Amino acid sequence: MTFTSLIAALVSVIRNLTATLLLAAVALNLANIVGRYALNSPIASAEEVMLFLLVAVVFLGSSVVSWERKQIRMDVVLHVMPPAVRHYFEVISDIATIAISVALIVFAWPVITMLVEFDERSQAADIPLSVPQALIPIGLGLTAFLTAIRLVRDFRGGGGGRDQHTSSGAS
Repeated sequence: MTFTSLIAALVSVIRNLTATLLLAAVALNLANIVGRYALNSPIASAEEVMLFLLVAVVFLGSSVVSWERKQIRMDVVLHVMPPAVRHYFEVISDIATIAISVALIVFAWPVITMLVEFDERSQAADIPLSVPQALIPIGLGLTAFLTAIRLVRDFRGGGGGRDQHTSSGAS
């Protein structure tokens, strides 16, 4: 298995995992609605668990968004610039994404360590808070990793440009 196919598999796993987590949140919400309004018995921890699932979806999914260069950006000015200048700004953007992701991981680690040490748990679901909090640096780590891989691939000439950058065929 080549490195490129491993990265494509990783992106596919992340994409499928985030879709599954989002579907689980929707199913939990539906069950809570039925329980609350039809059975007069809501699920006490549903909102908390849905929030944790959405944190996972956002931070894990952001790595795929970054890999595919589909972030929301104000790039109107970039479109009128020459391709070389546009590429320069895209590289700066990728480097900033990596640097900010790594910085946030460094800042988050002591917090997660303290949550584990003190066995902090969520109020309604009694879930260790280190679990949903750990999803933030994991997602940011995946974002930094996939952005760095794409950046290196683009410098080696395997990127194919702004609109043809993923192995999955997405543009």
